[in-house]
Amino acid sequence: MLDYTAMILAIGPELWLAATALIGVLLGAVLKDKFNALAFKFGALVLFAAAAFSLMNYQGGEAFNGLVRTNTFVNFAKFVSYAIGGVTLLMSEGFLKRHNTIRYEYALLTIFASLGIGMMLSAADLMTLYMGVETLSLSSYVMAAFHRDSIRSSEAGLKYFVLGSLASGMLLYGASLVYGFAGSTEYVAIAAAEPSVGMMFGMVLMIVGLAFKVSAAPMHVWTPDVYEGSPTPVAAFFATAPKMASMVVFANVMYTVFGGVIEQWQLILSIIAALSMIIGSLGALTQTNIKRLLGYSSIANIGYALVAVAAGQEFGAGPLLVFMTLYVIASLGLFAGVLSMRRRGGMVEGVNELGGLMRKRPWLAIALSVLIFSMAGLPPFGGFFGKWEVLNAGLDAGLLPLAVILVLASVVSLGYYLRLIKIMWFDEPTEKFEAIDGSVTFTVIASAVLTGVVFLVFIYQLSGWAGNAAAGLPI
Repeated sequence: MLDYTAMILAIGPELWLAATALIGVLLGAVLKDKFNALAFKFGALVLFAAAAFSLMNYQGGEAFNGLVRTNTFVNFAKFVSYAIGGVTLLMSEGFLKRHNTIRYEYALLTIFASLGIGMMLSAADLMTLYMGVETLSLSSYVMAAFHRDSIRSSEAGLKYFVLGSLASGMLLYGASLVYGFAGSTEYVAIAAAEPSVGMMFGMVLMIVGLAFKVSAAPMHVWTPDVYEGSPTPVAAFFATAPKMASMVVFANVMYTVFGGVIEQWQLILSIIAALSMIIGSLGALTQTNIKRLLGYSSIANIGYALVAVAAGQEFGAGPLLVFMTLYVIASLGLFAGVLSMRRRGGMVEGVNELGGLMRKRPWLAIALSVLIFSMAGLPPFGGFFGKWEVLNAGLDAGLLPLAVILVLASVVSLGYYLRLIKIMWFDEPTEKFEAIDGSVTFTVIASAVLTGVVFLVFIYQLSGWAGNAAAGLPI
């Protein structure tokens, strides 16, 4: 007899998101434009509640005869992704209002995208995984093109859709090959199946599809263009919640489904990680647009995270959670910093437009400096500890060449990070910055505090939480 209580607890956050999203659609149909302003607070509350629900059954459970299976590893990622998704939604309202594009559909799309995040994190079957990936992707395509009157936004949405469809096709084709040669779509059954050339070929195609979703090189080409063209709050969402979830899903698939054949995929992931670190670091050096720079920076950081994935479950699972948590918090703060700078009715996106920020708005310059130092991996900020964890994971797994590339790429990245510091602190001021809404200001300061002062206090606590969460993965 089915244990419905256990099933509901296992998929509680996703049931909550699906139900509230449908209620939001109904409210939007009834209230129309009156629901626009309320929708963002409604959506943020829904996502914060989903984050809380993910902790209620933190140890995990199973539902739908094994199609869904959760554990502490994925629930850790759910909590971070939902919480940050709620913050990005609160940040979005003021921006969309100033650009006359505030519509309740944006908040609902964020909820549906978060539903996709939960589905693919909870997946224990290739069919569930694909449904989750596509739920997230379809919502993301529309969000990227949400500013319909902007050519850049429309172009970003089209590029994301075309390239994303190609990657989804590769993922689905790879999954079908794995199913054909393993005889099952369940993670556990595939892991127990006898490895074959056909299954390994399907695994490689799945790696390509998943690498696109996390924007790893050489499947990274969409990232800078989509980050630049999308509305800034959308880029902030793409760089945080889905990034955290997609990396954990990538690791979960490799550890759970293909963990027994790590010697077959470790070199592949090592090459992808090395390319991501090199291309991301070098590509960012020549960027003059802040959002494109952050796009290349995200490619490099995904390369660092993939070092932990390539290190295997034993060495890399815990460090991956630590690194990605610190990365998405710093990334959220940096995008909030971009949102907080506005001049003469337009957003500040050029790197040189940051000139004189320390003289005009010193609190913002200091907060952004903390976040930049953390992203660069300089001690004593949070990003340093995240990179240190990943570096140790690579060394423990015997991936010395990858560890060397990680260090060298981090040194190269100082070139563009320190350029931002120099412009903010020492260049002459240009135009005056306009006032911005409080939620964005709070996000910048809170992110800086979390990656700076608070992190130094709870450095071992975060590592302990991540270690305990990683222990929930099946061996």
